[in-house]
Amino acid sequence: MTVPTRAARPLWFVAVGCIAAAVHWLVVVGLVEAAGWHPLVANVAGWLLALSVSFGGHHRLTFRGHGAPAARSAMRFVLVSAAGFGVNEAVYAVSLGWSGLGYQMLLGIVLVLVAVMTWLLSRHWVFRGSSVKP
Repeated sequence: MTVPTRAARPLWFVAVGCIAAAVHWLVVVGLVEAAGWHPLVANVAGWLLALSVSFGGHHRLTFRGHGAPAARSAMRFVLVSAAGFGVNEAVYAVSLGWSGLGYQMLLGIVLVLVAVMTWLLSRHWVFRGSSVKP
């Protein structure tokens, strides 16, 4: 595969992010509906599984050819993802308490909001290497 152009990177980011978000959301809904888990607890399990899907996709597709060492990128990605998850969990907890929307809808909204933060940090810090131009 060739290195994605600057214009293609956001498209790859959205594609990989949608897959990771779907994994996250499906795990949460599955654990809540089938196993009776509380949505905030199930959210942790969903994030952990989606983390590996997200890093793999972004490392191999979105930021392919980035030139940054995989170990460094992985550590940075986990930090960014953990920060994003912290925001996710806090906003989700507050939203579950005051919103009349269902937990599934709220989780979808929160996942989209956190994706913007993840894109910016991934592009400018996580996968920053010699061949990625801002």
